[in-house]
Amino acid sequence: MSEPIKIIIDTDPGQDDAVAILLALASDRLNVLGITAVAGNVPLALTEKNARKICELARKPGTRVYAGAKSPMERPLVTAEYVHGKSGLDGPQLPEPDMPLQPLHGVDFIVETLLAEPAGEVTICALGPLTNLALALQQAPQIAERVRQIVLMGGGFFEGGNVTPAAEFNIYVDPEAAKMVFASGIPIVMMPLDVTHKVLTTRSRLDVIGKLATPVSKAVVELLEFFERYDESKYGIEGGPLHDPTVIAWLLQPDLFSGRYCNVEIETQSPLTEGMTVVDWWQVTDRPHNALVIRDVDADGFFALLTDHLSRL
Repeated sequence: MSEPIKIIIDTDPGQDDAVAILLALASDRLNVLGITAVAGNVPLALTEKNARKICELARKPGTRVYAGAKSPMERPLVTAEYVHGKSGLDGPQLPEPDMPLQPLHGVDFIVETLLAEPAGEVTICALGPLTNLALALQQAPQIAERVRQIVLMGGGFFEGGNVTPAAEFNIYVDPEAAKMVFASGIPIVMMPLDVTHKVLTTRSRLDVIGKLATPVSKAVVELLEFFERYDESKYGIEGGPLHDPTVIAWLLQPDLFSGRYCNVEIETQSPLTEGMTVVDWWQVTDRPHNALVIRDVDADGFFALLTDHLSRL
């Protein structure tokens, strides 16, 4: 068996972030070096706490959690309590965490880890705004050549946006950070709304998870039942899109997904389209490819993978 993939999870939990963290912690094929929290779905004081709550739910209290950036690089923070609830993890009643927050700043942890680990061995799993990663690149540009890849949830092309007509939330919150990350030269795998809207938390899928009858499965069902209500109402769909776990699922079973290499640029100037991911899907420019953009997924296979891993916790 090959060595586990070393990952850093950069996140702003968020119910879907929580499920992504659980999926990662359940896998023996991933070595979670640490979790860095960033402000996004809710402010930093809640995202770092939520990350620790999820680690304890998974019975992984030894996982190291670090607090990172509390605001975007150049803009006021935009949050999404209207989707995730006041706590960011509305749904179940999760206890306050006992495990400590690590004293090191999340950006410093990213930099120090990438400089300490062998080049090309650490994958960054980015589930929220890209502020921490951009600040790390700004602080130590040499880390760009040491990252194995960034797998991120963000953006959209045919789907457009979910916070404005053009922009997806994670990119919209800090487009300057996203622009820096996409221009870094680090290999990127991008999970846009176009693929995440194909993995819906239908009643039958949640029932299968619920039948695991564990504290984790119960909490996951309650998290997702709360989370899906917003998108069901907005889009008129059966179930909510399970965005962030696609990042972890791609690492565990990439053959569930398909896409193509494209150029992706981030709009930061236009008031009409700021935060837009401009994806050259049809290769109509000569701009170099900088991301593998995923468009399709085997949704049933994805939920089978998720359910299997949740059963291990």
